[in-house]
Amino acid sequence: MTLHSAAEPLGRLRLNRFLRVLALAVPLLWGAGAGAVEDKGWPLDVTLGKADAPNVIIEYFSLTCPHCARFEAEVFPKVKSDLLDTGKAKMILRDFPLDDVALAAAMVAHCSGDKYPAFVDAFFKTQASWGMAKDPLAAIKTIALLGGMGGSSVDACLANNDMIQQINARKNDATKTYKVDATPTFVVDGQVVAGEQSFDQIVALLKPGN
Repeated sequence: MTLHSAAEPLGRLRLNRFLRVLALAVPLLWGAGAGAVEDKGWPLDVTLGKADAPNVIIEYFSLTCPHCARFEAEVFPKVKSDLLDTGKAKMILRDFPLDDVALAAAMVAHCSGDKYPAFVDAFFKTQASWGMAKDPLAAIKTIALLGGMGGSSVDACLANNDMIQQINARKNDATKTYKVDATPTFVVDGQVVAGEQSFDQIVALLKPGN
């Protein structure tokens, strides 16, 4: 559990306290057992690219992670154009929130429905403005409003116990199955690599001939 000093801004404390109360009120769902070797997929998974692509790239990220934001800005565009759009690979996006603010942003992105990839992109591009804001909930609401989600919708989203269950379950499973403990972490055709990766590093992990 993250410790917060008495001097921490009220808005951040309010959001952290709100999310912790919800998380404690809902039992955690644990993922696959330690012997699991196949990725089972999750209802929350968002997949980019063609469903029948021969290569699978899974990205675990936290929306408050600056390394993840840099990958999104500098590497992902080429991954999309050269691998996803060409049918060579598909990419599964999985939140791995490292703090309460990242959890709130991830929940809002999921509550946007099919706008999830756009919300993730927007949160990464504006990370500096909301991630360390004195009142992160208000800052998140500002970003959400630009995507067509009003304040009352954000409040309802953050009160969604099932959403917290699902995000926690998938995060716990990532730790058990792939030993994920930092972001970004990638699983490329079953090979786990932690930390920022260049486009060439990702390509080197793809199945030969694809």
